[in-house]
Amino acid sequence: MNSNIPKISDFPTGEENTAFEQYFTGKSYLATLTSDKDLNVPLSNVTFEPGCRNNWHSHNGGQLLIVVGGEGLYQERGKPARHLKAGDVVEIAPNVEHWHGATATSWFSHLATVGNPQSNANTWLEAVSDEEYAQANQK
Repeated sequence: MNSNIPKISDFPTGEENTAFEQYFTGKSYLATLTSDKDLNVPLSNVTFEPGCRNNWHSHNGGQLLIVVGGEGLYQERGKPARHLKAGDVVEIAPNVEHWHGATATSWFSHLATVGNPQSNANTWLEAVSDEEYAQANQK
């Protein structure tokens, strides 16, 4: 693991998220926290370097984010961005187009799980533009 990544939560940072890097601007890191498929509750810690965000996307079964460190952003299509800090919870309804990531100046980490995991699928869309991202970073 990269020792230049600051410790921003008690959860592991994991490895660079190369499997999904085509859907991110900047680097992210992924640590899978649960492994029991019978439990049916997939949970991962996702960490974003400053400036990193994922593309616009949706989940047909919804998604839940629990912020555990740093400062981040969450935005639904057509709505203002929401600034996030540790302890914030984001409930994302099925099929809502959204993006999330770090602010321009802070690392960011959240736990992520999805509703209806056996059938939940992501639909990845276009990258968040630099203009959209700059607007979201304004407080």
